[in-house]
Amino acid sequence: SAYRLCTMRKLPSLLARTFTSGTSGSSVLPDMSEVRSRLRDIVGASTNWRDHVQAMQERKALHTLLAKRQEDLPPRRMKDSYLEVILPLGSQPEIREKYLNVHNSVRFGRILEDLDSLGVLICYTHTKQEMQPRSPLSIVTALVDKINLCKKIIYPDCDIKFTGNVSWVGRTSMEVKMHMLQLHDGDYSPVLDATFVMVARDPENKRPAFVNPVVPETPEEEEIFKQGELNKLKRVDFSTASLLKMAPTAEERNIIHDIFLHTLDTRQEGEGTVSFRSRKLPPNSVWMEDAKLKGLQICHPQERNIFNRIFGGFLMRKAFELGWATACSYGGSRPFIISVDDIMFQRPVEVGSLLLLSGQVCYTEKNYIQVRVHSEVCDADTREHQTTNIFHFTFISENEVPGVVPKTYG
Repeated sequence: SAYRLCTMRKLPSLLARTFTSGTSGSSVLPDMSEVRSRLRDIVGASTNWRDHVQAMQERKALHTLLAKRQEDLPPRRMKDSYLEVILPLGSQPEIREKYLNVHNSVRFGRILEDLDSLGVLICYTHTKQEMQPRSPLSIVTALVDKINLCKKIIYPDCDIKFTGNVSWVGRTSMEVKMHMLQLHDGDYSPVLDATFVMVARDPENKRPAFVNPVVPETPEEEEIFKQGELNKLKRVDFSTASLLKMAPTAEERNIIHDIFLHTLDTRQEGEGTVSFRSRKLPPNSVWMEDAKLKGLQICHPQERNIFNRIFGGFLMRKAFELGWATACSYGGSRPFIISVDDIMFQRPVEVGSLLLLSGQVCYTEKNYIQVRVHSEVCDADTREHQTTNIFHFTFISENEVPGVVPKTYG
């Protein structure tokens, strides 16, 4: 059903209750500015763009702190990485403006930025070594596996709480589950669930680095860990079945051919004269090539992360905003985000790059609009273009939308 997305999974929220039951309710939770400040302290990042080269040089010395094997690192429990962070939109009105959109609700792009920062801090909490204030690891977002929303509107004047912990660990990668809740009538109610995959690399962000294993302690945690393992296997299967490596299946070929037959212009005389090129648009439809929007960003130092590359959350926000605009102009009414899938970070974006974003409606059904945003960087000196990210956003529109129809095989 439309709101299959709204069935919040019980296990992670059960875990959250378990992890917090021992903590005092009166303790003040950190906010998002503290999250970013902690990250800078852990990495030793410069606050001045001029000093970034020196700051990265200083990180080189941390190489000696890296583990040679994963077995040398102490295992951690899931609750060791559990964090709760507040976004005080209700209690601190001065921060509201940054999060406000024209419809007087919260900008989802800003939430993506906050989830990205929190996911990295959760991983640093999992891998923290006693007696080492600075971490030798460079932890970066590899992909956003899934974000499901169960509220169409996020209110701009009620406090938000984020919770999360490491849910699965490979040798050099970690899966993080995060949840966002909003305060209404004295209670926090669920807004979204997110699953991110982070990878650990050496201090210069050049090679993979080992991370502490995680040990599930309860049947619920076992279940969550197993799900993380399945998610990993699914990703491996998906990448090997890519159309760039493998021909379409018989079922996929039939779907493509069926769409093609529905767009053939058969009004021409005789079966033999129907041309592959003579195509007609079915009623209440739009050619896919006419359902695009493009954008360009200059990547300024202000948008850099603690490793002096462009912050992944910024890239997600810009891609989401273009995706929203694509869905809005296509459907002719306000779209609401309900799901984010498979954001793959294929390569980092350097400060000073030109970032080209292309939004494309790629599937529609009733009120639903699926938008794919392709992101590439252009090196101003060499004029080379390289894909950095591909984003998939599912929106629901206020009104039923026209069908989108591909014209070419591609």
